[in-house]
Amino acid sequence: MNLTERTRAILDQAIATYRGTADAARLGAIRDRLAAPLRVAVAGRVKAGKSTLLNALVGERLAPTDAGECTRIVTWYQDGHAYQVHAALKKGPARPLRFTRDDGAIDVDLDGLSAADIDRLTVTWPSRALRTVTLIDTPGIGSLSEQTARHTWELLAPDDEETPADAVVYLLRHLHPGDIEFLRAFHDTEVSRPSPVNAIGVLSRADEIGAGRPDSMASARRIATRLGTDGNVRRLVQSVVPVAGLLAETAVTLTETEVSQLRKIAALAVKQAEELLLSADRFASAMPELGLTSLEREALLARFGLYGVRLTSTLLRREVATTATALAKELTDRSGLTELKEIIGSLFYDRADVLKSRSALLALAEIVRDRPRPGSEAVAAAVEEIMASAHPFNELRVLSSLRAGWITGKPDAVADLERLIGGSGSTVSDRLHLAADAPEKEQTATAREALARWQRRAENPLTSYEMTVAARVAVRSCEGMLARLEQRR
Repeated sequence: MNLTERTRAILDQAIATYRGTADAARLGAIRDRLAAPLRVAVAGRVKAGKSTLLNALVGERLAPTDAGECTRIVTWYQDGHAYQVHAALKKGPARPLRFTRDDGAIDVDLDGLSAADIDRLTVTWPSRALRTVTLIDTPGIGSLSEQTARHTWELLAPDDEETPADAVVYLLRHLHPGDIEFLRAFHDTEVSRPSPVNAIGVLSRADEIGAGRPDSMASARRIATRLGTDGNVRRLVQSVVPVAGLLAETAVTLTETEVSQLRKIAALAVKQAEELLLSADRFASAMPELGLTSLEREALLARFGLYGVRLTSTLLRREVATTATALAKELTDRSGLTELKEIIGSLFYDRADVLKSRSALLALAEIVRDRPRPGSEAVAAAVEEIMASAHPFNELRVLSSLRAGWITGKPDAVADLERLIGGSGSTVSDRLHLAADAPEKEQTATAREALARWQRRAENPLTSYEMTVAARVAVRSCEGMLARLEQRR
């Protein structure tokens, strides 16, 4: 049986053990979660751009980005056949809520409820992007309202139960002590708890780092690289990616009208355009001959930001992109969204079964520990056996130890180990550091070389104990890759 099947089997055993108790229904829901999409929370400090990034990931403007009442409520966005919004109340049954959507984010009518009354909102929206993932938008950490900030802590770092999120995208504008404190709540030596291997850092609003200058994203990329190699940050997140969230959201929702307006700026002489875009105030009060009303200019700034208006008009002037479709793709790439999606795909989606199994086993372990009953000891032993023996969990355990600095060695060997066990992605080509379209013959030869290399390291008496244990895991990973390649023939 694979990991998911083993997890489902032990949950079936637990459901039989707890039949007739309140925990039976909860265990059934945990089992159903294995077949549901991966749950990824978007978290960060207040005003970090969480809702904007969520909209970019979905490809639609769904989440409100203003400071309204709904931004203070944990909101789940999931795929479904109908357009619906439900409120799960802290007291009383859940209820449907009315909503409107006029060319923008969903405006939910709370029907007299306050944020304090609502445990969470669930927005069901037919969406291709949401078929593989349920996104959880969270209130900002560090909010002036202690109750608002506590909602995110209670959801993602609860003291006495499992987190409903399988993975986290955490937005940083700079490394704040509060960010470190929050992310440390995810770090645990046990593979069954959230750890750096299921957290990605995003250097958000990256275009603002250089005050909207043309080289803003290059500056942000250097800062993200520096953060990503910092020992303290590596213990908390797998990678740090710079993303201009506003530009990303606009890129995936770009309209022909906006492109038409931006062409008027692109038609100006270069010097005239540069002077016009020296500041947001100057652009907002532009000369009438530009052909854009003040409302249109303000709308462009709200949608693109000064950096985005400057970049987009330049791309149009240089004919790098000549259609709205081509321009949207170019802006998506330049905003950092394409890179982020690739990283989320390789580190989260490709590992979805492992992450969901871990979440399920965590929930099950806490139930049998906190509320034992006849037969629960056997369930607890089976959970422990899966956690200790399942190779994907061993990979996560070694990867977490590498990130924490507990496994050390020569830099090249450590980097090689990290890749082989899935630190840069779980596909064979990712693990072997090869191009995605590398021939199978090359992949097989490279995997065999890696297997021999790590077998020697595992058997070397001079290898440290920690590295020996990790080397054995790497050997098993190489064997698994060779088996997968053999199956393709």
